[in-house]
Amino acid sequence: MHWLQTSTTGLLLLCAAAIAVLLLLIIKVKLEPFIALFISGIGLAVAAGLSVEQMVGSALSAKESLIETGFGGVLGHIALIIGLGTVLGSLLERSGGADVLASKLIGLFGERGTPVAMGLVGLIFGIPVFFDIGIFVLAPLVYVAAHRGGRSLVLYALPVLAGLSMTHAFLPPHPGPTALGGLLGVDLGWLIIMGLLCGLPAFAAAGILFPMWIAPRVQVSVPDEFLVAETEAEQDQARTHAAPVSLALVLGVIAVPLVLILGATFGTMLLDPGRLLNVLTFLGNPAIALTIAVLLAFWLLGLRRGMSLEEISEFTGASLRPVGMILLVVGAGAFFGAVISATGVGAALAEVLSDAGLPILLLAYVISCALRIAQGSATVAIVTTGGIIAPTLGTGYSQPELAVIAVAIAAGSIILSHVNDGGFWIVSRYFNMSVKQTLATWTVLETVLSIVGFAAAAVAWAIV
Repeated sequence: MHWLQTSTTGLLLLCAAAIAVLLLLIIKVKLEPFIALFISGIGLAVAAGLSVEQMVGSALSAKESLIETGFGGVLGHIALIIGLGTVLGSLLERSGGADVLASKLIGLFGERGTPVAMGLVGLIFGIPVFFDIGIFVLAPLVYVAAHRGGRSLVLYALPVLAGLSMTHAFLPPHPGPTALGGLLGVDLGWLIIMGLLCGLPAFAAAGILFPMWIAPRVQVSVPDEFLVAETEAEQDQARTHAAPVSLALVLGVIAVPLVLILGATFGTMLLDPGRLLNVLTFLGNPAIALTIAVLLAFWLLGLRRGMSLEEISEFTGASLRPVGMILLVVGAGAFFGAVISATGVGAALAEVLSDAGLPILLLAYVISCALRIAQGSATVAIVTTGGIIAPTLGTGYSQPELAVIAVAIAAGSIILSHVNDGGFWIVSRYFNMSVKQTLATWTVLETVLSIVGFAAAAVAWAIV
């Protein structure tokens, strides 16, 4: 037993066993992912011979324990950011910003360019809005576009899905990339830069080129009940807010936190220490930047347009309810990673990689892909891979390099969505597709998005 705790081979076997237990608990036992991550982490800690004090602290204090530092470290970094991003998204959704954005872009691109316009809607609206919420909000717009265009629903749905999926996987303030910022120690500004550089080519391939090729081969019609639901939604919107919000206002609110965060990143690179840099750093802190955007949205999209404080409080509160489970998964994944680091598995893995010459970028991608395919959740794949990879990085990587590694992990986390992924069934249900049609469209789209995103990350890695 002692050799398992001290030798490189033994430590790697313990790590592999812990991951196998994790997947078994999620896939076969159907345990909640955060409970499965916690049990696997504790099991690994016990098997590796960590002391009780290291794992849980003492009866008087647990501040230095792996449980508190593992969970608390990353949650302190991301909880506020994810919460503020969720509130911002709910304000944009309720104000009718998605409808305005879609109608303006469709008018700009014309009837033939409607699929491209729908992709841009998904891309832009997906920045502050979670993936599944984006589908719920934008699906009625897809139905109407497909009905008017008279072509397969697939042609209009896939571009929207590609835009939502790319932003969800590659860009803060979404949970996965935000968690990677904390796990790998990456500035969110660099994550945004590399996420866009690698994600946009992936979106173009998966969200523009692929739908044009697959749509004629997969004919999906828009059911009448979907259009009825859209008519009712339009009537509700008209009764609630007669005046549509302006496109410039929607884009401005979305742009505010991105500009502030990037301002701090570029300011750090280009400016000498001083008052201006201090101001940019303060305003560009993700929590501060998102707070500013939320306050602007409260006033410009809510109160100024006739919403009451009670109404705003009700729907923003409702939007935050699913966030608790996301934070638990991310926190448990960080704890799992902290255990891996404390047991010495990270150092052992780094030694093996050094001997084998396996590139860190490829390893990050492959591990993320394997976890995604096995258990279905992109967030679980991201935080688990981040926990495995982080201890191997040391201090030899720059911020741009760490951001590219994060992108590679994010790219792997979306590959080959299939029946064990909740998103698979949401797409199937909302866009009237059979399992076979969903596999031929959505599953392939996610795989194209993943592979092209990783290829772009490999190119960026060679440059940075």
